[in-house]
Amino acid sequence: MPEIVFKGKEYVYNHHLTVPYRPLVVDKAKGIGPGDLNSSLVIHGDNLHALKALLPRYAGKVDLVFIDPPYNTGNEGWCYSDGVNSPIMKEWLSTNPVDGEDMLRHDKWLCMMWPRLVLLRELMADNGSIWITLDDNEVHHARDMLDEILGADNFVATCIWQKNYAPKGTAQFFSEDHDYVLVYAKDKKIWRPNLLERTEDMDARYSNADNDKNGPWKSSDLSARNFYSEGTYSIVCPSGRVIDGPPPGNYWRVKESKFKEMDAEGRIWWGEFGNNVPSIKRYLSEVKQGRTPQTLWFYDEVGHTQDAKKTLIEMGMLKGEESTITPKPVALLERILELASHPESIVLDSFAGSATTAHAVLKANAKDNGNRQFILVEGEDYADRLTAERVRRAIQGYAWVGTQRETLLEEKINFTQFKKAADWLAKVEAIKQREGFVEESTQLTLLRPGAEIQMGIPMQDATLKNTGQKRFDKINVELKDGLLRVEGEKKVSERAEGLGGEFTYCTLGDPLNIEKMLSGENLPAFEALGAWLFHTATGGTLPPTPKKAPRFYLGEAADAHVWLVYEPNLAFLKSTEAALNLSRAQAFAQWGADKGDGKKHLVFAPAKYLSNKQLAENRMDFAALPFALLRGW
Repeated sequence: MPEIVFKGKEYVYNHHLTVPYRPLVVDKAKGIGPGDLNSSLVIHGDNLHALKALLPRYAGKVDLVFIDPPYNTGNEGWCYSDGVNSPIMKEWLSTNPVDGEDMLRHDKWLCMMWPRLVLLRELMADNGSIWITLDDNEVHHARDMLDEILGADNFVATCIWQKNYAPKGTAQFFSEDHDYVLVYAKDKKIWRPNLLERTEDMDARYSNADNDKNGPWKSSDLSARNFYSEGTYSIVCPSGRVIDGPPPGNYWRVKESKFKEMDAEGRIWWGEFGNNVPSIKRYLSEVKQGRTPQTLWFYDEVGHTQDAKKTLIEMGMLKGEESTITPKPVALLERILELASHPESIVLDSFAGSATTAHAVLKANAKDNGNRQFILVEGEDYADRLTAERVRRAIQGYAWVGTQRETLLEEKINFTQFKKAADWLAKVEAIKQREGFVEESTQLTLLRPGAEIQMGIPMQDATLKNTGQKRFDKINVELKDGLLRVEGEKKVSERAEGLGGEFTYCTLGDPLNIEKMLSGENLPAFEALGAWLFHTATGGTLPPTPKKAPRFYLGEAADAHVWLVYEPNLAFLKSTEAALNLSRAQAFAQWGADKGDGKKHLVFAPAKYLSNKQLAENRMDFAALPFALLRGW
């Protein structure tokens, strides 16, 4: 298989293994709910360290990963700061932040992404998928990197998202109106996308002209170009007309006996007078209860970049430096969730930004009463005031004062259609009358230079006065860059209802450090240390503690019960109370015997006061703390 080569790859290839484990530290005041680490999470901290911190609880459990990483346009000013201990990396760090003049910016981007994608792969469930938004700057490099990390056989699709609704006149070459959404499965053999909801337009194509008992149907050609040896027979219509065979170069889709069987069942349409070339009835009741997803995603279905910023403005979120961010529209994430999640999914976004992913998850849960869980990671200092704050407002609701706009008409108009100005004006006039406005001028606001001359219309303002009780304060009409838009505008002051839900806000604690543990300088919480030990010892993720579990019980692995005799207190750890003695071992063993599962016991403790024979008699393995941290269990 081809391999991507970039400067620094040898230093980051296994860098994820050297990243220290840093426990999650709950800040209950900044979340909503009980502050439970099994809840949805917003994590403030470096996303590489945060992904490592998530492994003990979420390895192999994440159903959907969505990331919107730096596009590496050369204008973003992002920094490579993973602290890999090598001269080449130190040299690079001296040139940070990365900009358009950095000749190694593509290599740096790959060095930044590689260990994060490796950890994301470890977090993904076997039937999970990852969705990545990018543009032309790095999409080709990302494909090569993902092929190597996830396997080329697990590539699913490259979707095209139309992010702009009109061409940019300032473009030097082409107006870049789309981004890419790369889709990879953890294992494509078992992953499948969900079907999308059928649209009203799709169902409207079916009718029941002959009152067929099977319900609405639409006709489908009986002939096709694919060769079929039994598809050349003649047909006699109900009217008596004889059709010698299929059209030239075509073949009937079914053999003659099957055709007669379908006709007897009423599945053939001969036309109103029984004289047409026959066609096959395709019944609405027999089609898929959804539609197959396509790779072209248009803005009218999944939103565009202006929609995304409009949402944040309405929520009162864009302030100061955050006004420069480029969020994704909620509708785009709703489409991804519709395709790749189920009501109990865990959804991870490790480049969280303005928390669009969480907003979409909350909307999806409100829509189908689901219990999807989101995990957001944001390293910037706006993690609380923007990322988490948007989640808080989406959950609890928010008051806002602003302008509410509704698009009433949006049509692309090419040069030849300029000659039909009267028709377009009539269409606009009909909308205005429907909305209860009496116009002062029937003219469009023409923002395309020279367009008013081409259409024979003087340049005037088409804003209309409100003449009574109406849905909008005014109607705006504009023609800009070939796009005619009629928009209703209303000043509003109201409260948006909350979507409900909860989340826990976390930061990253100090790395587990063996020397500091020995001196008592850095003693992690029981849950934090336990999660890491359980994961490294069993390869699994720490399950929620069962009700009425004994003291020091961590959890049940596939082949053992795991215990941790520990308190974050140096005096306790030095005392005899912290040792695994015979009575404690017998109590642990008896608890397992009462469960009747026959599993062994793995006990982490600072010391033990029993022999290997006594350990064996109680079906118990012992691992000393803190040395167990170094043994690679």
